[in-house]
Amino acid sequence: MDTNPQPKKVAVCGGGVIGVCTAYFLSKNGASVTLIEQSSVACAASGKAGGFLALDWCDGGPVASLARASFNLHRSLAQELNGSESYGYRPLTTLSVSVTESSSSSSSSSNRAGPIPSWVDGPAKSPRTIGSTDSTAQVHPEMFTKTLLSKAMEDYGVELVIGKAERVEMADGKTRGVVLEDGREIGAEAVVLALGPWSKRFSVLGSLFRVYGIKAHSIVLEPKEANRITPHALFLTYYPAQGGKPMDPEVYPRPTGEVYICGMSAQAEVPDDPEQITPVPESINALKRVAATVSSHLVEGEAAVKAEQACILPCSEDDVPIIGEVPGIKGCYVATGHSCWGILNGPATGAAMAELVLDGHASIVDLSRFDPGRFASALKK
Repeated sequence: MDTNPQPKKVAVCGGGVIGVCTAYFLSKNGASVTLIEQSSVACAASGKAGGFLALDWCDGGPVASLARASFNLHRSLAQELNGSESYGYRPLTTLSVSVTESSSSSSSSSNRAGPIPSWVDGPAKSPRTIGSTDSTAQVHPEMFTKTLLSKAMEDYGVELVIGKAERVEMADGKTRGVVLEDGREIGAEAVVLALGPWSKRFSVLGSLFRVYGIKAHSIVLEPKEANRITPHALFLTYYPAQGGKPMDPEVYPRPTGEVYICGMSAQAEVPDDPEQITPVPESINALKRVAATVSSHLVEGEAAVKAEQACILPCSEDDVPIIGEVPGIKGCYVATGHSCWGILNGPATGAAMAELVLDGHASIVDLSRFDPGRFASALKK
């Protein structure tokens, strides 16, 4: 990539999946990379997301080419890194199912038909296959992120620094590095800001665009009879017993024997520290009711509750990721705004960002649609 015998020094801010994928591909292609993380790697959405992957669910929209490239990269990374063993990569069958919660204690199955797996023994109806093992898959997102970083550190020399990045150091309109809150300076010819919903912390970004947060809740259960749970992801239309609008929770069995259930999302303020994100008890209780209604294997007592958690997903104003060089600041790049598809789109975002930083353009995917400059143009109008 770079003909300069001295490897290009790059600082990547943010130890989530986007930052780690960027650090991985930069270092693999010869850059000298320092990864800066405030708290711990994959401590926010990258550690608490579902890890669902889809080849073609973004088709017809601006993210289609990114999603397709990234789905295929996930497959090749799983082969390279033994993903099935190291971070729970596996293809899935994905179903859409309608579930109506009963007001009584009984939730026996009725009108079960078609592809509904046997462990889904609650009142599930209208099953429809919406993803095959060719088009949908999963990873354990925290294990994926940490496996990728371990590989990058051990084989490609990435250095991990724990500290809060405070500002990008610039001189003559060019990036010179990152200054941390404690005064440390990380010298770099290029800086990549992969800060998710914390992007607004940097004035160079906050003055250009807004990234807001969607708080999503999840629980992780460990059924006693984990071997009964087949690899079927469920996208539910769930009608609560008390009426009201249907919910749209998702259920992901994992090869570890755990079952991840998520939903109950709403816009939320982003706390300064990722560790301060706490779940709303009512939302957790609602997800437990979903679990118990869907399957007798997921009722508390039949399944241990391993985690009750929440994370904040980064969303842009136009619902399109922001990936590219920051206007007016040579050598400063941003990658954020991936919403609920961050785990899916991490690899292609990281690979494209590495090409952009090292070559001046990305070939794996056309990044023009994601250019942060679109917001600068809007500000001038």
